[in-house]
Amino acid sequence: MVRLSEKTRVAKQLDIAFDDPLPRFWFDEREIAEEAITKPPGDNLLQQQAKFEDFIHEYNYERPHQALDMKCPGDLYRPSERPYRGLPEVEYPLHERTITVTQCGRICVGTKKINLSQVFAGQNVGIKEEEDNIWLVSFMQYDIGYFDLEACRVEPVENPFGPKVLTMSPV
Repeated sequence: MVRLSEKTRVAKQLDIAFDDPLPRFWFDEREIAEEAITKPPGDNLLQQQAKFEDFIHEYNYERPHQALDMKCPGDLYRPSERPYRGLPEVEYPLHERTITVTQCGRICVGTKKINLSQVFAGQNVGIKEEEDNIWLVSFMQYDIGYFDLEACRVEPVENPFGPKVLTMSPV
């Protein structure tokens, strides 16, 4: 579920692109909330973003940190020599189709639009027909639920992320 948690983390940053070369892990979230956001908050989103960027610069380049022997994180940071290439595309070789979920959380099958969830927006899911007009939707190795082309919504399986326990066969 790294794909979804990363998407959620990025969304929490208000879809703001940062030009600062330092990674986000150099500061504590409580300090951001206390200093950059609430004392006092900006009048609009742009002013708030400017306050946030000023705080990050101060935190990384001007404030010495006790845990870093009174050095600033910017003095110690070195970018990785390994480039980040992102996560590989998810493939569904055992499914009939791979479909990208729309931004509004739907999968489109022919002319039908099936409501899945905005949580999966932009992600690939696999679908395969289990019975006549009953389709299984999967995300990565998890079976999410079933849909038919008439209802146009996914009925979730009991707990797709719970442990998979196989029943014992009778002897």
